[in-house]
Amino acid sequence: MIELSDIHKTYRAGSGEVAALRGIDLRVAAGEVFGVIGQSGAGKSSLIRMINLLERPTAGRVTVDGVDAASLDAAGLRGLRRRIGMIFQHFNLLSSKTVVENVAFPLQLEGRLSREDIRARALALLDRVDLADQADKYPAQLSGGQKQRVGVARALACEPKILLCDEATSALDPETTRQVLRLLRELNGELGLTIVLITHEMDVIRRVCDRVAVLEAGRVVEQGVVADVFLSPRHATTRRLIEEGGDADDAGAGGPGAGRTVRLTYRGETTYAPLLGRIARETGVDYSILGGRVAHIRDLPYGQLTLALVGGDVDAALAQFAAAGVAVEEIDR
Repeated sequence: MIELSDIHKTYRAGSGEVAALRGIDLRVAAGEVFGVIGQSGAGKSSLIRMINLLERPTAGRVTVDGVDAASLDAAGLRGLRRRIGMIFQHFNLLSSKTVVENVAFPLQLEGRLSREDIRARALALLDRVDLADQADKYPAQLSGGQKQRVGVARALACEPKILLCDEATSALDPETTRQVLRLLRELNGELGLTIVLITHEMDVIRRVCDRVAVLEAGRVVEQGVVADVFLSPRHATTRRLIEEGGDADDAGAGGPGAGRTVRLTYRGETTYAPLLGRIARETGVDYSILGGRVAHIRDLPYGQLTLALVGGDVDAALAQFAAAGVAVEEIDR
């Protein structure tokens, strides 16, 4: 659905130039939720604005739904943008218009429907995001989470194929963030929307995305299936983002320990299997738990344990874990 090929973006700043993006290559499949994560200044906002050409690349090619976006004339670009909805960190609602008027506004600009049909569609979208009872209020009368749901409804007004989310949950509290992410997942499933979501929060990626790209200084330093990137990060930037988000297993929190130190990573139903006690008994290995967590990546349960193993046949124990589908990583301490 979306292909960015060797994208570069340079801005003029004072007497010099600043490179925001440096050779970005990304492909987003139709119907997937693709996350882009990085710290402030990594180039996330520049990247997402390339997709609908709110920013034009200095070099490289942007292809959306099979169309070279940069080759379009003004009318063609307007048509492309009608197929791409966008929601923003700070909502960007029109304060002088009611909630239903905000949702209706893109349809009015499009000019295809009658006034009655526009209002009917806007009300239907508000009902879908559980805000039908707020239709005639103004944005100032809504909570942050309600404003963001209005933003989602507005982004869906013209029936887009792609939804861009620019730090859409950064201004929300944790519970409201979970509600908005749940809504995005539901819309992805119901409508087959392709969603590109940028964030600096690893928990957002873990909850909603299928694949992720990690940005650092305008470059993609790691990308892949979320579970693979999250559970086996290869790049230092990825590991730092996981640790800053509180999603690391706190390896080392229990001190140096004795014996060999290993990290076990469980996925799926294996997460809940009573493997540790059984394997310890069968191999005569004693263990100390140095760190660990059990959680979900989207709908996939996972667990990570960092253990110090002593006595018995440690090699046999590790072989049994591997045979049961548990990833085993020995850690130098």
